[in-house]
Amino acid sequence: MRYLTAGESHGKQLTTIIEGVPARMPLVREDINESLLRRQKGYGRGRRMEIETDLVDITSGVRHGYTLGSPISLVIKNDDFKHWTKIMGEDPIAPDQKIRRIVTRPRPGHADLNGALKFGHRDMRNVLERSSARETTARVAAGAIAKTLLKLVGIEVVGYVKEIAGIRAKDISHLSVKEKQMISDQSPVRTLDASVEEKMMHAIDQAKEDGDSIGGIAEVYVEGLPAGIGSYVHYDLKLDSRIAGSVVSINAFKGVEFGLGFEAARKMGSEVHDEILWNEERGYYRRTNRLGGFEGGMSTGMPLVIRGIMKPIPTLYKPLQSVDIETKEPFEASIERSDSCAVPSAAVVMEHVVAFEIAKALTEQFPKDQFPVFKQAIDEYREAIRSF
Repeated sequence: MRYLTAGESHGKQLTTIIEGVPARMPLVREDINESLLRRQKGYGRGRRMEIETDLVDITSGVRHGYTLGSPISLVIKNDDFKHWTKIMGEDPIAPDQKIRRIVTRPRPGHADLNGALKFGHRDMRNVLERSSARETTARVAAGAIAKTLLKLVGIEVVGYVKEIAGIRAKDISHLSVKEKQMISDQSPVRTLDASVEEKMMHAIDQAKEDGDSIGGIAEVYVEGLPAGIGSYVHYDLKLDSRIAGSVVSINAFKGVEFGLGFEAARKMGSEVHDEILWNEERGYYRRTNRLGGFEGGMSTGMPLVIRGIMKPIPTLYKPLQSVDIETKEPFEASIERSDSCAVPSAAVVMEHVVAFEIAKALTEQFPKDQFPVFKQAIDEYREAIRSF
């Protein structure tokens, strides 16, 4: 499985094309729309979420509620484009007209300047319109299809917030995926710990009042993945490596950890590794899950626990100093519409990019042309490793 996205933040639409989804898999647009609407929620979101209602149009690859095995194309319209047609339209500008809202002042922490240097853009809107968190809408759409595939083979994925601006939620590991999903969906800041919700919201309000932004940590929890998914054979087949890359590819994410994560560096080996047990009902399992469900680049059969670190969004209403690329004079950086905190939304994005990497690994490991054959192969594999 693989996918490509296209589209600009204020362009006509976002497009996703997914290749490699097994044929004859049940899929309806509601499976995708549910994920898209979850991404738009969360305390601290900006006015853009009031303008857009993200709904998908499946334009190929699905017929009568089932996938065809051919590429699936998804389109999400940008309702705000009607206000940006002269700024973002594809038609040439007449000689006597000026391009509106040119960006010549790069924002620190954003792709503006580096992208302009790379592609030679004098108007950095050509960079920021693509390097926008709006693009994650298209990635969530792809991940929603992956989540549907995973759910049909008994694998559940959920994302939620562990920390905002240094305010940490308690570890509530005993809950099932469905319980975590229900609680986080009901939380304004998408956390499992109700005791810190007010503190997190206050921190977001304070950042907004100050014209600033704050970041945090999102966690993704995966249940039902059998042991041995991924590979130890080559670096680019390691499942944790692939997931790490997908998480850091999300806008503003700067780090990722599994299980104990960086804390493992401060502990003895006996406090880090998970002892192996066996019984007839479960087969092999671990006494603990300190490594977050991974060993040697492969799943262990324990739940996956993955955390992503999101920096504060670089678009600030009290902008930092920058340099105008035309005059080379110092200026305050340009301001674009933004969120004071996007961690609750980013948790949903992270959930979906992780889901896609897991689905991709499964389709590489098991026959995927027909979904019923794919599912049967996974069921047989589960039984084989249980009785190994």
